[in-house]
Amino acid sequence: MMTVGELKKQPELLNSIDWSMTPEKAVDMYLEWGAGWTRGNEFVRSANDQSIYFVIYNWEKPAQVTLIRRNSQEALELAKVEVPEEMTKEAYAEFGKRPGVGVYALTHRLKKWLAERLGAPVPAE
Repeated sequence: MMTVGELKKQPELLNSIDWSMTPEKAVDMYLEWGAGWTRGNEFVRSANDQSIYFVIYNWEKPAQVTLIRRNSQEALELAKVEVPEEMTKEAYAEFGKRPGVGVYALTHRLKKWLAERLGAPVPAE
């Protein structure tokens, strides 16, 4: 698992982050092949396709986000980055706290804060 300092030294990885990927979209694309009528033209064409994105696990303390590399075979946790707790709470409020679901997407504010902290390209709104 990479530290923030190690992650900052990986410009190729930082430039590969898909800031628009959500946990739901990742499941649709990589785990439910053929069921994703909602994905339009975004679908997995081969086992070589992958996405790199951040998620929030609401059970982790202190508040943090996890960088994941997912393909159709596996999901690898690459790094964890501590974030302000108020920002994770904003994500729970924005996306709705759901029983039995503890994986959340990042708000735009959190994406921007994280990109600036890591020296990554700031995602568009």
